[in-house]
Amino acid sequence: MNKIRILLADDHMVVRVGVRALLEAEPDMSVIGEAADGLTAVAEAIRLQPDVVVMDISMPHLDGLEATRRIRSACPSVQVLILTVHAQQRYLFPVLKAGGAGYVLKSTVDTELIDAVRTVARGGAFLYPSATRLLLEDYLGQLHDTTHQDLYDTLSERERAVLKAIALGHTAKEVAEQLALSPKTVETYRTRIMEKLGLQSRADLVKYALARGLLDQYT
Repeated sequence: MNKIRILLADDHMVVRVGVRALLEAEPDMSVIGEAADGLTAVAEAIRLQPDVVVMDISMPHLDGLEATRRIRSACPSVQVLILTVHAQQRYLFPVLKAGGAGYVLKSTVDTELIDAVRTVARGGAFLYPSATRLLLEDYLGQLHDTTHQDLYDTLSERERAVLKAIALGHTAKEVAEQLALSPKTVETYRTRIMEKLGLQSRADLVKYALARGLLDQYT
């Protein structure tokens, strides 16, 4: 059986000793090298060509993110699994952007690291449960924003003017007077706007205008 070859990079020797013992207790894993800083981690990854680098995110000389970028650039087949004490969203996305294949909290090393190493060694991605939720929320938020942006771009200048006026509380007759239209034409515009934006009521239209920032100068 071919063992998963692992390079362990962490600036704390006690952590390296503990993680090494945990990994080497598994019959399908072997720690083939260690590094105490980011620059050494990059050099050893290039020299040893491990299957997985278990990388601390905070290290001297070169942090784990930049080390990950360099390793992934020089050795695309090497997977990097980040170890960190940080669970905040602001740390998660830079890890993924840098090319990290996984993200494990040091507080859960004893329960998740083994599965994480096996997952990334197979070419998969490993995220702790709350990180998966953060990613989903971020994706849905971007999708929501992008959808609204794209849908707004489908409106004509006149439709945008009608949308803003209605959202401000003006009646069809008042909007008609402002824009030199007939009330019936304004109603037609309103129906068309709501269809394009996927809105169901005037309340939805007002909420949309507020969320889109169309009424900022009036609030």
